[in-house]
Amino acid sequence: MGNWVVSLAGPRRVSLEPCPSDPLGPGQVRVRTCFSGISAGTELTLFRGSNPRLSKDWDDVSRMFVPRQTPVPYPLVGFGYEEVGELLEVAPDVADRDPGQLVWGIWGHRAEAVLPAGAVTPLAPGLDPLAAVFARPGAIALTAVLSADLHLGDWVGVFGQGVIGLLATRLAALSGARVVAVDRVSTRLAMAARLGARITVDAGAESAATVLHGATDGRGADVCLELSGAYPALHEAIRATTHAGRVVAAGFYQGQADGLGLGEEFHHNRIQLVAAQVSGPAPAPGLAGRWTGARIAHTFMELVAEGSVDPLPLVSHVVDARAVADALALLDRGADDVLQVVLRF
Repeated sequence: MGNWVVSLAGPRRVSLEPCPSDPLGPGQVRVRTCFSGISAGTELTLFRGSNPRLSKDWDDVSRMFVPRQTPVPYPLVGFGYEEVGELLEVAPDVADRDPGQLVWGIWGHRAEAVLPAGAVTPLAPGLDPLAAVFARPGAIALTAVLSADLHLGDWVGVFGQGVIGLLATRLAALSGARVVAVDRVSTRLAMAARLGARITVDAGAESAATVLHGATDGRGADVCLELSGAYPALHEAIRATTHAGRVVAAGFYQGQADGLGLGEEFHHNRIQLVAAQVSGPAPAPGLAGRWTGARIAHTFMELVAEGSVDPLPLVSHVVDARAVADALALLDRGADDVLQVVLRF
């Protein structure tokens, strides 16, 4: 189909546009995209125009957001971070990659990309290529689970059973924790039960905090993971957690914190609130030097390859890349039957 790239001209103005092919340089490979997954968190904030990087600048030195001094550089092209493809061309000095090899990595929603050879990882033999779009969402989920410092027998509430929440439910169960999955969508709760949740809670019908306190002789959850990005869910996760327990906030929260009352259980129960974010250094100080971002992503894909995690049932829609506007609009509407939406190039 030639080389094409997804371009965002402004809020909710997205299209697939032609673009030139880059030349291949030393140490590089050319990859043709097979599938590219759409993030229902970060990418929707860009699509909707609510991402803080659209209104502010991130200062790498101070690690603070500062007032934006220039207009947003629309169009934003090539965003996306869940790609799998086939190597078309390999530079002569690259010894460990071969044309025709299936690889996964991050190169954005584009039909073709030229990348450093080390930026792509070969797909495990026999693995469905579609599974590799979950490398980054899986890394986000594993980062949250590592940040939770779970132990065998812990009770953990996982708030939000979208793609990352469901993966976190599975990973927490694999860690030996007793998982209570929380959401408002019955089909997602049913999936959570299949992935290992002991108890499921319809947040629209009952209090997750009450359920978790009831399951733990009144103590509350040892740890809660909040993966929905909704402030009321973060508030309920704090309410559900035992005195001096930990809440891992891994959702991408937008706007002001309506529905979050930090003067209530957070204050009186001395809750430890931890942010989990996939990029940058180790997910927790005690993991520094061991759990790099690369190790987290590779570990998740190893779990997929060995059959401990099967993400394929989370793919709800595979659409032609030319229909990217429809795909993002589908996620934007938030229908109950939408989980992982994948672009096919």
